[in-house]
Amino acid sequence: MSDKTFVDTNILVYAHDLDSGKKHEIAQKAIINLWDTGTGVISTQVLQEFYVTLTKKVPVPLKKSLVRRILNNYLAWDVAVNNGETILQAIEIEENYHISFWDAMIVSAAYFKNAAVILTEDLNEGQQIEGITIVNPFKLP
Repeated sequence: MSDKTFVDTNILVYAHDLDSGKKHEIAQKAIINLWDTGTGVISTQVLQEFYVTLTKKVPVPLKKSLVRRILNNYLAWDVAVNNGETILQAIEIEENYHISFWDAMIVSAAYFKNAAVILTEDLNEGQQIEGITIVNPFKLP
């Protein structure tokens, strides 16, 4: 069984958004753990959404140059590059599990990289999708 953990955009954003309060603390601890264990997985979709969110959508946007440097560091992780195969699989996942296409792309990328877990607050805690366990770190005791 894989020990890889795929990180959705929202968790990554909270880890770097100092104005996220308790979610920042929880997400930051999760990300630090993944750095320490070398088990973090992300996708090109997550990196793109991360950049746009931190430079345009958070209440206090970060400088683009800073986010570019942070993003560059995450290239050391296992990065899933979305392609035609992951898109087609995402369409099947969307149909089979009745989730959004973009969430299905996250699942497809995680599946492609053999992740055991997806950290996200966008899907149902404990749900199994394509053999991957959904974990919402903000619902843990």
